[in-house]
This record gives sequence, structure tokens and C-alpha cells, in this order.
Amino acid sequence: MMVKDIKKRTWVWCSIFMAFVLLALLTLDYSSLSTFSLTMGQEVIRGLSKPDWSFFYDGSGEDLFSLLLLTLVIACLGTLIAAVLAIPITLISAANLWQSAPWVAKIGKMICNVLRAFPELVYAIIFVKVVGPGPFAGVMAIGVHQIGMLGKLFTEEMEAMNDHLIEEAQAVGANFWQTMFFVRVPYLAPIYSSFALNHFEIAVRSAATLGLVGAGGIGAPLIFAIQTRTWSKVSIILLGVVVTVFLLDQLTGIIRKKLR
Repeated sequence: MMVKDIKKRTWVWCSIFMAFVLLALLTLDYSSLSTFSLTMGQEVIRGLSKPDWSFFYDGSGEDLFSLLLLTLVIACLGTLIAAVLAIPITLISAANLWQSAPWVAKIGKMICNVLRAFPELVYAIIFVKVVGPGPFAGVMAIGVHQIGMLGKLFTEEMEAMNDHLIEEAQAVGANFWQTMFFVRVPYLAPIYSSFALNHFEIAVRSAATLGLVGAGGIGAPLIFAIQTRTWSKVSIILLGVVVTVFLLDQLTGIIRKKLR
């Protein structure tokens, strides 16, 4: 009987899902397909297949190498700011640190929810207006957004930590701060470092688009190249971003394995 109920529930949910998919297909606006041009598609593919290698480095500071380096710096500083400032947020948000005042942890978690509710691009637009266009706006946008992201992850790990380790330390007379620095920190530091490295990779991808709104990085020349249909330049930029992300993924993967 129970197996039949499970199968029935599965079919009901599958039917609801398929109904939503069908509704989306029927209500989608397909009018833009009338402007589709096979010739234009072939032109784009031909342009992308011929990267403009002269843009890789020319010493002007506005070449691909320099802008990718700037993008990495923006992502690195933004993630560093977020990782440092997420620690006090975690100390406020972790419910097991505020058992006598659970409302404090709720406030901390609400702060994390608010900070991560908006994407970096929205923060970048705001900071471009506040501090002016440039890399600093990108650093602040990534930093503020990732405080909420890392704060949530740090808090979850703090709350999921094995309580037996704390109880053993308290049994030999350790106070709150001693258990914090000699038990919690050594246990959580490798995990937090791994999270920070993972979000550094994410920040590099985000920083590559923040230039679209004037927050520095490789985004601005990419959108200009697309708008002017300079596909050979678009190709070398995309190739540079892909290679950078791949190498960064390999490097951070090695570091994360060392932290385990």
C-alpha cells in the first residue's frame, strides 16, 4: 500500500512538473526567431574562430593580460574582505553560541540573508554611483555580496561542529574564548579556507562581468567588442577568461586538497 502511495505521489509531481514545462513552452514569445539569420551566425562563428592575438599584450595596460590580471586582483581583494568580515557575522549568527539569547543569532542570519539577496552586478551599479567607476567599486561589490554568502556557510559549519570536542575542553576547565581559539578555530580553519578559495573562483567569474557597469576588469572591453561585432577580439577575450578560470580551478583544487 505504501509503495503504491509513493508511486502515485511521484506521478502527481511529475504531472505537475510536465504541466509547468508545457505551459512555459506555450506561453514563450517566439517572435524573435523571425530575425534569425544563418549568414549572421556563420559570420560570428568565423570571427570567433580567428582570435585577435595582438590584443593579448601590447603594454598599454588596456590589453587582455593586464585586464585579466586586474580582474583577478578585484576578485582576490573582494573575497579577502568578505572572508575577514564574515567571521564576526558568523559569531553573531551561530545559534549554538547564543543559546541563552537566540534572537541574536536570528539577527545575524537576517543580515546574511539581506547581503546575499542582491547579485554583485546590483551592488556594482550602486558602488559605481557612490565611489565612482573603477576597480574599487568592483572590489566592494564582490566583498559585500560574499560577506552574506560566506557568512551563511561559515555559520552552518559552526553550528554543525561536533559538540563533543567542546564538551571535552570544557570538562578540563576551558572557558568560552579558550574553546573558541583552541578547539573551534583549529577545527574550522581548513573548512573556512576551502570555502573562501571556492568563492574566490566564483568571484573571478563575477568580476569578469562587473566591467559592464564600469566596475573595472575585462567586462567592459568584452561588451564593447560584442556591440561593435569585433568577433576576433571577443574570441581572444573569451579564450583568456576560459584559460584563466581553468588554471585557477586547478590551483585552488590543489590548495584545497592540502587543507584537508
